[in-house]
This record gives sequence, C-alpha cells and structure tokens, in this order.
Amino acid sequence: MGIEKEPFGLLPDGRSADKYTMKNSNGMSAEILTYGCRVYRLFVPDRDGKSENVVLGHKTLPEYDRDDDFFGAVVGRCANRIAGAEFAIGKNTYHLVKNEGRNSLHSAPGGYQNRIWSVKETTGGGTPSITLSCLDKNGECGYPGNVAAEVKYSLSAGNALSICYSAKTDKETIFAPTNHTFFNITGNPGRDILSLTLQIDADCITEADKELIPTGKLLPVKGTPYDFRRAKPVGRDIFADDAFLKICGGYDNNFALNGEPRAMKKAAWLYDAVSGRKMEVATDMPGLQIFTANSYHEGSLGYDGQEMEKHHAICLETQFFPDSVHHPDFPFQTLKPGAEFKSETIYSFTVEKA
Repeated sequence: MGIEKEPFGLLPDGRSADKYTMKNSNGMSAEILTYGCRVYRLFVPDRDGKSENVVLGHKTLPEYDRDDDFFGAVVGRCANRIAGAEFAIGKNTYHLVKNEGRNSLHSAPGGYQNRIWSVKETTGGGTPSITLSCLDKNGECGYPGNVAAEVKYSLSAGNALSICYSAKTDKETIFAPTNHTFFNITGNPGRDILSLTLQIDADCITEADKELIPTGKLLPVKGTPYDFRRAKPVGRDIFADDAFLKICGGYDNNFALNGEPRAMKKAAWLYDAVSGRKMEVATDMPGLQIFTANSYHEGSLGYDGQEMEKHHAICLETQFFPDSVHHPDFPFQTLKPGAEFKSETIYSFTVEKA
C-alpha cells in the first residue's frame, strides 16, 4: 500500500500542520499529524472485517492547540511527572514550569505535543512508515542540551503499529518520551471501556502520593484492585473502596513491568468481546501507565463534536517510571553526548471469533 499526505490546518500563529495516512492491505490505516507527532485516527477491522477508528481525538487542529491537550501526542522531553518541577544533573539544577500543582506534568507547556514536527522520510510498500523529527533546543521547557529527536511510525501487513523513538544530545539531559493515545478499541466512542478485558504482566505498581508522585516504593498488586496479572474487566475494581482510586476517579498508575527493564517484552493486552478486537502491547520500556480517562480538560470534544465522557478511553503509555530522575533505584539513565537513546513500542491488533 502507501502513504497519502494532505493539509490539516493552520494554528493561530500561522504554522501549518499536515496529516499523513498509512494504509496496509488488511483494512488498517493510521493517520499521523505533524502537530505533536500525533496518532490522529487509527482504523482497525473487527471480526466482520469492518474498520472503525479505535482512538479518541478532535476533529480540527485548533482544538489540539492547548498546553494540556495530549490526545495521540508524543509527550516529551520527559513524560509523566517530575516532583517539584525541578531536577539536578551533577551540580546543576534545572527548573521547569509547575503545571500540576507544584509539579511538572508531561513537560508542558511548550512540550513536544505543541510543536510542528518535520517529516524526515516516508516509505511505502508492504510496511509503510513515516519518520518525524524535532530539534529540541537547549533551554526549551527548562531542559539542558540540544536534543535531536526522531519518531518513526510503521504499519505492518499484520496490523501492528510500531513506534520507534531515537534521540541524541550535546549535553547530559533527560529524555523520557511516551505516546499518549486514548484507545477505545470498541470502535464506538459512545461506549465506555469498563467491560473491556485487560491483562498486564506486572507484579507491582509504583506507590504514589496524593499528587501522583512516586514514593520510591513498589507495591505488590496481589490482592488489590491493581491486580491485572490474570485478565479481568477494566471496570471490575475501578470503583473499589481504595483511597488512590477515589482520588483519581479510576486508574492512573504506573505498572512496573516484569522482565528485564530495557528488553522487549509483552506488557499487556486489551480485548473487546463485542467487536472481537484484541490489542497487544509490547515494549522495551520498564513501565506502563494505565489511565482510564477519568477526566479531560474542559471543553474536550470528540470527532463528532460531542463532549467526551470519562472512562470512554484507556491509555497504555509505555515509559520510564514517573519522577525517575529523583529515584536512583528506578530503571533510568540520563542521555549523554556520544550516546543514542532508542526505544520501541508495538501495538498489535488481531480479532477473535465470537
């Protein structure tokens, strides 16, 4: 198959964004925006061969133009939370914007989700791909070093969307990206995701305080609402009498994946019995943030112009543990000159018969 390009819109400051569509021969297509390096829409066939969009997002470009809008975006330079919105490398302390109380969340404002990425390369054929690049300059969002970041999206003939990250720097820095796609594999944004079956290969989660900042401890999931080692409906325990679930209004947790922290492994799978769609997540990152779309920023509208509803999507964000820069025991390393960061996450789709 191949790749199609079309204009997507203009931002208030005059910057333009494009949309690239990759298609394979099995009824799957992925639409990628240069604004935020976003997964805009993802069409996947059900058991009857009907392709439907399985992610949430907005119809127009201006709706994405917010500091707190992460739908489908590559998040960086550092995803998730940094306590106190500051960190030290050697003798130098770096200060970030406090955009969630006293803390930094997803390197916003001005993070990767708000930038126009350049298209470095596209390839057609049986495995179409698009490689996007971004020069993250020294001092942007408070981070040190000029970072040349690249993200390659590939769509296989076997209905797998691969996301490959790479980066180099000229000064020691943090580089910890993720992709923040909101999945609803039912193909119907009007359905919630509570009945979907989820399994996660993780024996522990990172304990977090009321600000969702890790304490440094790992908590066993056994006997708790966070135990997804055996498949169960997402909604089975989401309303349990658990203090953290009540604070968040659902799941917003980092699962410490089993296996070698930086080796490729099967992290989780999600299944919808109605459509037959099953999504498997494989990654070489040590953590998986599960967020059950407990809330959205005010005024979030879907592709159909209707207000988005909580628990109508689930994010499976592969990542380093939150606030890793403050926890030497967490599996994390800074990016240094002369080295290259590389990581891959694969979302694979299959169907099961009724």
